[in-house]
Amino acid sequence: MATSGSTDFELDVTDYIEEAFERCGLEVRTGHDLKTAKRSLNIVLADWANRGLNRWTIRTTSTTLSQGIADYPAGTLTLSVLSSANFTLSETITGTLSGATASITSLPTATSIAITVPVGIFQNSETITGSTSGTVTTSTAVVDFSDVNATIDLLSAVLRTDVGTTNQADITVGRVSRDQYLTTPSKNTQARPSQYYVDRQITPIIKIWPVPDSVQLYTLVYDRLYRIQDADSPDNTLEVPFRFYPCLAAGLAYYLALKRAPDRVGLLKQAYEEEFDRAATEDRDRANLSLTPTRDFYYIN
Repeated sequence: MATSGSTDFELDVTDYIEEAFERCGLEVRTGHDLKTAKRSLNIVLADWANRGLNRWTIRTTSTTLSQGIADYPAGTLTLSVLSSANFTLSETITGTLSGATASITSLPTATSIAITVPVGIFQNSETITGSTSGTVTTSTAVVDFSDVNATIDLLSAVLRTDVGTTNQADITVGRVSRDQYLTTPSKNTQARPSQYYVDRQITPIIKIWPVPDSVQLYTLVYDRLYRIQDADSPDNTLEVPFRFYPCLAAGLAYYLALKRAPDRVGLLKQAYEEEFDRAATEDRDRANLSLTPTRDFYYIN
């Protein structure tokens, strides 16, 4: 018998809900069943963020630092330019968004461009002014915070200098606690940055110290953890690798049992914990471990 030759099996939201209801000894019968199960599914994904590192949610991001600016968004903001100015195709508008310069190739319809700007100089909506075909035109620019708000935390960061040249180098910068940052007496000192603090608000902010100087261009390169995408509609597939399918189905069944099948809570909770433990153990960083003994010792006579 021939094998299928395919490796594209994937469950959508409806499939997970049906599987979970069956594990609870129930059937999906009403629209409310779908609604309450979808809500529980999103809560399971939030629970995973609290249980530890999900490696598929690591994204490397780079931010160009500006002289004298200490605060930066933990992600990439998207600057959307509305079409009210009627820019024509292939024309480039270079304007200023509250002090952050951006070059935008404008289209006859609404367009957007990813741009990283310091926290201290961006707003939800700004007016951007530039020149097209020799005529000064003003248009409305709106900053989208969704990618920044999806950031959970940072894993590590380096300071990159001389980007794109043969002299490019990465310099380690240390992460400090809230207390360490708050008690730093000279927060406006300008020099090469050596440490950062992550202010984990709903819109996470990276605070740099010392504040970047004007000696050269600095780029902060960091690995950030971001949220797993939500389950919004029944036909959505989920941003989960194949090896976590059993864990997600087990977790949803357990959460539904808390509401619909209390007699099965203990069994389904145990199954969920076992599935999560197996998946989390496999989802790890594999690297060689080298141990070097030291010859330093104390001799006491």
